Amino acid sequence: MTASTLVKPPRAATPMAFVQAIVKGYARHGVDPGAALRAAQITPRELWRPGARVTAAQFEALNEHAMQELDDEALGWFGRKLPWGSYGMLCRASLTSPNLGVAIRRWCRHHRLLVDDIALSLTVSNGEATVHIEERRDLGAFREFCLVSSLRFLHGYASWAIDSRVSLRNACFPYPAPAHAEAYPLMFTGRVQFDAPRASFSFDERYLALPMMRDERALRTMLRRALPLTVLQYRRDRLLGQRVRELLRTHGTELTNAEAIATALHVSSRTLHRQLQAEGLSLQALKDEVRHETAVDQLRRSERPIKQIALAVGFRNEKSFARAFRQWTGMTPGEMRRGGA
Repeated sequence: MTASTLVKPPRAATPMAFVQAIVKGYARHGVDPGAALRAAQITPRELWRPGARVTAAQFEALNEHAMQELDDEALGWFGRKLPWGSYGMLCRASLTSPNLGVAIRRWCRHHRLLVDDIALSLTVSNGEATVHIEERRDLGAFREFCLVSSLRFLHGYASWAIDSRVSLRNACFPYPAPAHAEAYPLMFTGRVQFDAPRASFSFDERYLALPMMRDERALRTMLRRALPLTVLQYRRDRLLGQRVRELLRTHGTELTNAEAIATALHVSSRTLHRQLQAEGLSLQALKDEVRHETAVDQLRRSERPIKQIALAVGFRNEKSFARAFRQWTGMTPGEMRRGGA
């Protein structure tokens, strides 16, 4: 993983409420959190200041120190500890999967062998894959941090394993919006919903078919600094080109510019252009590709006037459509309709 692979969130973006949850984990285990807070450079005064935030680096340092000192990677969430190395074992057990779908199912199944306080599952319906969390006991003061972290651990691992951002459509949480709700879009792309029936996130089913791209050596390297996977977002999305094509085919008349398309994909227009460029694509080329496909289909399957087809695929007039069509196919729309190809 290189520095260019990830996008850093704004400075001091992690809510202090998550730091406070770790301090509660220390209290549950009867251990003084002082050393961990000092390692993360968090003062007692800052710890309880309303609206305070910490940086990704501070939160990473705090988590690593706490997980090792308490020998509990769950930091007190569950009825029993998850000893240091437990999540590494989950990663390793899924690593040899042929694709992401199998890997996530293995993760969910093996997670149940570790704890019975929550159960993770994967469902697929109507082209959408959803990871759910079933709460099997009252998580009390650890509820928010546990549910958020459990989803982020799996999402971060999934993105790392296929070397691609798994772009989320929805992230749902079964509690009212907290005071730090504005931090959630930094942690979860897509639409964030509170007061949902249960915690979950959803994404395009096609990610499940992507092959695993990592090996044991890469895993050992990643596990030395695994937490950034749950804090930072991958830039690369190996399905972005396909998702743009799909949007243009279904909503091309509504999404007429880069800003509108980027908003529909929950990214900035700059990120949209950059990611497409990394795939060797451009937005204009994708627009032309979809226009070409749609125009050819309508010329062959309908008797609509060519002028109407030109307007339907986004051209201002028949003349500009004919000029572009000749560049695409080497013939005019009329020649195509008469069976030229």
